[in-house]
Amino acid sequence: MAARKPPAPVLAKPVGEVPAGSLATLRREARGCRRCPLWRHATQTVFGEGPASAAMMLVGEQPGSHEDLQGEPFVGPAGTLLRTLLEEAGIDASALYLTNTVKHFKYEMRGKARLHKRANASEQEACRPWLAAELARVRPRVVVALGAMAAQTLFGGGFRLTREHGRWHDLGPGTRGLATWHPSAILRMRDPDRGAARAQLAAALASAARRLAS
Repeated sequence: MAARKPPAPVLAKPVGEVPAGSLATLRREARGCRRCPLWRHATQTVFGEGPASAAMMLVGEQPGSHEDLQGEPFVGPAGTLLRTLLEEAGIDASALYLTNTVKHFKYEMRGKARLHKRANASEQEACRPWLAAELARVRPRVVVALGAMAAQTLFGGGFRLTREHGRWHDLGPGTRGLATWHPSAILRMRDPDRGAARAQLAAALASAARRLAS
């Protein structure tokens, strides 16, 4: 008899009805998502990527311009930094499930450039069922929230990254999570802050690797 999976990790904020189905089904349905206005200007939905059996899930904030054009999470400069640090921590990126809290790129035009703009509270709320569905399907043992938006979605609106960086929290039976810097935030910093934040992200990923191995 196959072992029963533990209950799905629970988001801190309620989501209402959670879409069901395989990751392929969820990805297909999310392509037509009209839960908020962000789809109107985005190139495409950027859904999560990775194996359904992944033991670790990384949750970012929202797609950037590179992700919007390619349709995959963490493929821009922030993704390059993230994969470098994952390799340093001994984590195989191909074994992870990578996703974002918000699935469409939000931006404002500055000349010909598309500049990232933070999704507002209602847009974040509209996207939470998709993240809840990914968590319910994958049921990872370890979840790493990258950035404040992801951290507050997972751990609650009172969560402060500067105060609780790297601390483990229960997300449900068999699942624990922590929050750390988003690599895109690190790339916007100047030294010495950039170096310090990079070291903290590296330490958080190393902590996640140790928990996964235990």
